[in-house]
Amino acid sequence: MRTRKIFLARHAKPVSQDNERRFLGQTDPPLSPEGILQAEHLANELSKYDISAVYSSDLLRASQTASIIAEKFQISVKAEKRLREIHMGDWDNLAFTEVRSRFPDEFEKRGRDITHYRRPGGESFTDVQKRALPAFKKIALNSTGDVVIVAHAGVNRTILCDIRSVPLKELFSIEIDPASAFELLINDHIITFTGNLINASSSGNNIKS
Repeated sequence: MRTRKIFLARHAKPVSQDNERRFLGQTDPPLSPEGILQAEHLANELSKYDISAVYSSDLLRASQTASIIAEKFQISVKAEKRLREIHMGDWDNLAFTEVRSRFPDEFEKRGRDITHYRRPGGESFTDVQKRALPAFKKIALNSTGDVVIVAHAGVNRTILCDIRSVPLKELFSIEIDPASAFELLINDHIITFTGNLINASSSGNNIKS
């Protein structure tokens, strides 16, 4: 059985209503013009590989990124709702500065327990890992050929924590730029992290090890 590649990608840059850093969560903006260019750069890098399938979160910023990639291979995107970004409840789409100002105690509480903190109507990162990781593994283990999976920074961090045996409380130690993809290898149902990264969010396409 040949070793296959799984590219775990983050969507490209979405439209932003301002320059504020936000808890975007499951709000659903499309890609920005810059993000479309980023997705095209990522697709060009991935076109060097023998991609047989592209899977994606069903949120627009991810599905548009995935569609641009899939077009390179003349295949359709397969949507997977369980790959959606973390639901931040009543903090969805609020700016970090607003949250710090309106909910200072809750913001600090989240920082003290990043794995389990959950807003009303929302999710914790533990919740995200419990829904996203089985979806990822089902795709990885049951697909054939090399595969691209387009999801979100929070989701991908929880998946990579599991693969790399990193405690979930350290998920933010994993940096994930927009329009970047980590290369994973799968052989005999074992998934390994190579450390190779395709990053299309910078001024030029590049691959880092």
